[in-house]
Amino acid sequence: QQAGKCEKRLGDGATLLGETSCPLKVTEDIWFGCCSCTYVTSDQRVIVSHLAAHGDEQSKCQHVPMSGSKSQVLGNTQKHKSEKPFKCKLCPQEFAYNSLLTRHNQTHAGEKPFKCMLCKKAFAQNSQLQSHNQTHTGEKPFKCKLCPKAFTQRKNLIYHNRTHTGEKPFKCKLCPKEFAYNYLLTYHNHLHTGKKPFKCMQCPKVFALNSHLQSHNRKHTGEKPFKCKQCPQAFAQNSHLQTHNRKHTGEKPFKCKKCPQAFARNTNLRSHNYLHTGEKPFKCKQCPLAFAENSSLQSHNRKHTGEKPFKCTKCPQAFSRNTNLIRHYRKVCLRGNEGL
Repeated sequence: QQAGKCEKRLGDGATLLGETSCPLKVTEDIWFGCCSCTYVTSDQRVIVSHLAAHGDEQSKCQHVPMSGSKSQVLGNTQKHKSEKPFKCKLCPQEFAYNSLLTRHNQTHAGEKPFKCMLCKKAFAQNSQLQSHNQTHTGEKPFKCKLCPKAFTQRKNLIYHNRTHTGEKPFKCKLCPKEFAYNYLLTYHNHLHTGKKPFKCMQCPKVFALNSHLQSHNRKHTGEKPFKCKQCPQAFAQNSHLQTHNRKHTGEKPFKCKKCPQAFARNTNLRSHNYLHTGEKPFKCKQCPLAFAENSSLQSHNRKHTGEKPFKCTKCPQAFSRNTNLIRHYRKVCLRGNEGL
């Protein structure tokens, strides 16, 4: 029999411990654990008050209040934390304790009972308010042991530690992808389900990922926050800046597996691979010709449109291809200058 547990069982935890006919001996080293949260104490009167504060939650609890040695109670608390019988009816979240579910439900209801005394902000959870208060004090008690960074919240330190360890505990059930953060897995799952919950307010486009919506929004605003440090160019997307930087560094990370060619852009490598496979996916809409590379199709299209965007700076000539302009410049303009 578990140490300190009375055999009389009544309707709820407070009654069980508060009105027991066989009170516990004060001399025994007995601790009590709440079944609705992680609270533990060695004072029987305190646990009775604590259980009463939970109220109706106790009637939904699947475990009677725990009592025994401190190690027993803490062990049982950890065991119950791994079980998550309390399921949210509005989302897939599950919780070990009903109190956590109740707190979580406030996020769906929009209820924010915890108000900051120093500003107008309010929060659904007290823990969020406590973390917010540290933004006023500047306190960052959670310090990384591997770098100088510090955080106002413990969970942010845990997330940050994954940048050092490379840990990716959130695994997709439909493909081999793994993620450091649960919200990234949630967004990734939209790619499998086809769900596109992120809607543009300016046009009918919808997106599976919030990051894709943010990038798209810059097309409407014209914002280009990613600036090159080597030249005046700026970009709407960070990925475009990274690709552009390779023009300065000469880096060509995308290497062909069938020949020595390498490319600054993955799209260029994909187009190049068609030369090996013989595939010509870029088809002209005006004639039967098809091309391995999109750039070749664009050049070809100018034969139909008559467009000549490449203009010589030394004479009135213009060309549909840049290579033709370079050839003209070398053969005609440079030689003409030599004769002067």
